[in-house]
Formats: sequence, C-alpha cells, structure tokens
Amino acid sequence: MRSIALDVGTKTVGVAISDLSGFLASPLVTLRFESEDYDHALDQIEALLKEYPVNAIILGYPKHMNGSIGDGGRRSEFFKEEIEKFTNIPVILWDERLTTVSAHKSLMQNNMRNEKRKKVIDQVAAVTMLQEYLDQQRNKEQVNGRK
Repeated sequence: MRSIALDVGTKTVGVAISDLSGFLASPLVTLRFESEDYDHALDQIEALLKEYPVNAIILGYPKHMNGSIGDGGRRSEFFKEEIEKFTNIPVILWDERLTTVSAHKSLMQNNMRNEKRKKVIDQVAAVTMLQEYLDQQRNKEQVNGRK
C-alpha cells in the first residue's frame, strides 16, 4: 500500500507518494495557496487523499537543530490535528531537519535553474522525507525477519 508525504510551508505543500510496493518515493505535486490560507491547503490535501488511497501520511515536522519546535513545527502540529479530523489514516510527524538543504543540493548538482528549483523544491523535500520513512520501514521489517 502507498504512503504520502507532505512538506507544509506558509504558501505551498510539497507532496510525494510511494509506489504501491512502498519501495520508492516520487514527487507528485506542489499545492499552492494564499499565504497562510490553511483551510484551502487542507481542502486540497483532502482531495488528494481521496484520489490516492494511502495507509500512512508522513508530515514534515521541522525542528531547530537543538530539537526545539518553532513556528514551522507548530504549523505541522496544527495540520496533523486538522488532517486527523477528516481521515482515519495515521499521520506521522517526521523530523525533517536538513531535508530542504539536501533537496537544494541535489537540484543544484543537477544544474537546475533557480526558477525551476523554486517550483519543485517542496516536492523534492517531500520525496526525501518519504524515502527516509520507507527505508526505515523496510529496515524494521528486515530486522523483524520479514522481507
């Protein structure tokens, strides 16, 4: 079954989805909304979840390097609560420290122009988070004797 990852910002949500086997994460879309119009963002997320059945929602949870929670983390906590109101799918807060930095590096190494980078950076960050989650799940299964 599939999983989906959401990288929530103040104007965009980067979305990535796994393949049906839960092995590979791929970019799906960047949802756009007016600055801090979270109701519109949540409506778009709800529509995506109807279109793409998943068994887990991985929600980026930004933390400061010292582990404390700032505005971005509080925004993710809010989104988790709101998403749980319209779905029974587990919402997992995922530590996303340095995922955007990693996404920027990856896009720059591929010589992607700044204009294009801005359009896809949130999706790439969501892919990074989701792939980390999928890899961790697979490693847990291998440790527990399942393949």
